[in-house]
Amino acid sequence: MTLVPIPSRALTAVLAAMVAGGLAVGAPSPANAQDATRLAWLDTSFDDYRLDAHIPGMVFGVVMDGRLVYVKGLGVQDTDSKRPVTSDTLFRIASMTKAFTALSILKLRDDGKLALDAPAELYVPEMRGWRYPTEDSARIRVRELITHTGGLVTDDPWGDRQTPLPEEEFTRLLQAGVPFTRPPATAMEYSNLGYALLGRIIANVSRQPYKDFVQQTILGPLGMTATGYDVTAAPAERRALGYRWEDDTWTLEPTMAHGAFGAMGGIQTSANDYAKWVAFLLSAWPPRDGADKGPVRRSSVRELAQGANYPSVRQRPGTSGADACREAVAYGMGMTVAVDCELGLTLSHGGGYPGYGSHVVLLPDYGVGIFALANRTYAGPRTPVWDAAVALVRGGHVKTRPAPVTPALATAYAAVGTMFTAGAVTAAGDALAMNVLMDRDAGHWARTLAGLKAQVGTCDTTAPIAPTGALSGEFTWRCERGRVRGSVLLAPTPSPRIQALSLTRAAP
Repeated sequence: MTLVPIPSRALTAVLAAMVAGGLAVGAPSPANAQDATRLAWLDTSFDDYRLDAHIPGMVFGVVMDGRLVYVKGLGVQDTDSKRPVTSDTLFRIASMTKAFTALSILKLRDDGKLALDAPAELYVPEMRGWRYPTEDSARIRVRELITHTGGLVTDDPWGDRQTPLPEEEFTRLLQAGVPFTRPPATAMEYSNLGYALLGRIIANVSRQPYKDFVQQTILGPLGMTATGYDVTAAPAERRALGYRWEDDTWTLEPTMAHGAFGAMGGIQTSANDYAKWVAFLLSAWPPRDGADKGPVRRSSVRELAQGANYPSVRQRPGTSGADACREAVAYGMGMTVAVDCELGLTLSHGGGYPGYGSHVVLLPDYGVGIFALANRTYAGPRTPVWDAAVALVRGGHVKTRPAPVTPALATAYAAVGTMFTAGAVTAAGDALAMNVLMDRDAGHWARTLAGLKAQVGTCDTTAPIAPTGALSGEFTWRCERGRVRGSVLLAPTPSPRIQALSLTRAAP
């Protein structure tokens, strides 16, 4: 990812505004100061949303290439003391907790302690007596709990209030059985109860409380020392109190303690801490060689983007959605996964909770993550988060991470240049796979290349190739009388050779 300069206020004005907004600003490194200057234009969008949505306080952050490059506090932590929101203010993030739970399950899978395709009742004995909706219903697997395809009913309003449910009462609820809305593995339907079950699985398999496992396995290793589930154990002066906007005034919501449903939405964190989580997730892309130093391996983190086979299509969230290409979307593992023509792959999730609302979107192709945390019931700052992502990409302020050109692809691409210059596909020796001259003989290739060269003249065949995979790529050559666009695809043989080649004159 490359951050491209954009017009902005003077650095001194930006830092002054950050201090006024309650952020502790030390002596920034030159790169951090530069980032602050370039991204301060985001302030207005988030603050406008805060005002319009009647949110007492909010903080948002932008993570790029492993760093929290910009963070801004807006409004107040509580309406009585009017302490300003800072990057260390603690917010409950509600369902953004689910990704921590999902990754904890994957960690236990990696350690050989559970199987995603095993029946969930193998790890939660109270589920064994459940009555399923049809005689031919499959038993709920662990995987279906992660992807919300277990046949359980949507339970956002009810589930949110179950956070402090004692474990003994949860056990009795499970022993009594729960109704299904449909057979498992037939559709996606969001279930907080399903994630509470995952919390119980984590506890039973790891033989320790769910919150302790997450703390020891993920939060501690990532240095998220301010993050946890015991909300009132945190310093009171750092906590953002949660409010409801009702009858044109803010009403304080009761603080819910950690309980059996904490796995679906109980985490409390700060912008500084949450940025470490975002940076860790983004570090899983692209796949690569080298040390795997995270608390959970990179390949497992990338599994968060693997959803069940129940995709849908939506307009992109935010104000750009009306004129944007539509997105293919599915629920992955603790994250909503979507792909569109501008942003590429996105992982996102909101958090709605009594007293709080939050949202995060990750752009793995760019190495960028944007999040916002707020202290108003179901505040849902989804719109400014997505608008910020679109603005960064549309404005050219970030660039996609370049994919590496493998030695095999580089060799093949050099051979393509040799073929074009010579006017014969046989000029590159054994660069061709066995099918190429069977699909089109050397004579036809010679006439095709001659005709193309007659149209465009001499070309610069040293232009870079853009990989579309380790064994494929696309390129554009500038020539005397136009441009040539091409693609090359290698065969899956021990020594990869060209199985398909396309060269065409670029149309106006």
